Amino acid sequence: QVQVVESGGGLVQAGESLRLSCTVSGLTFGLVAMGWFRQAPGKEREGVSCIRYSGRSSYYAESVKGRFTISRDNAKNTLYLQMNSLSPEDTAMYYCAANRDAACSGTWTIRSAYNYWGQGTQVTVSS
Repeated sequence: QVQVVESGGGLVQAGESLRLSCTVSGLTFGLVAMGWFRQAPGKEREGVSCIRYSGRSSYYAESVKGRFTISRDNAKNTLYLQMNSLSPEDTAMYYCAANRDAACSGTWTIRSAYNYWGQGTQVTVSS
C-alpha cells in the first residue's frame, strides 16, 4: 500500500519562507519522478514543480521560478519544497505526488501523469 504524507505547511507573513516535506512509503521512491502541486480555493490544481528520479533535473512553474526549490533525499524516501519570498498568491493546499515515470517530461504539469497523491498540507501567506 502506497502512502504519501505531506508536512510543513502553516501560516506565514509575506516575504517569509517555509519548507514542505513529503514522505513516501510502499513504492520504490528512488525510481520515480516526484511533483508538487497546489490548489487555491476556487481554482484548478496546478503543477508547481517536478524532480527527476535522480534529482539531477527539475522543473518549475513560471510563477515560482527563482523562489521555490524542489529537492529529494532518496535514502530517506523524502521530497522537499523550499519556498522563499512567499506572497499571498502562494496561499493554497500543497500536494505531493508520485509520477508514473522516472522523468518529469513535458507532461509534468498534468495530474494524470501522477498515480499516487498525498492529502495535502495548507500554506497560508498573510499580507
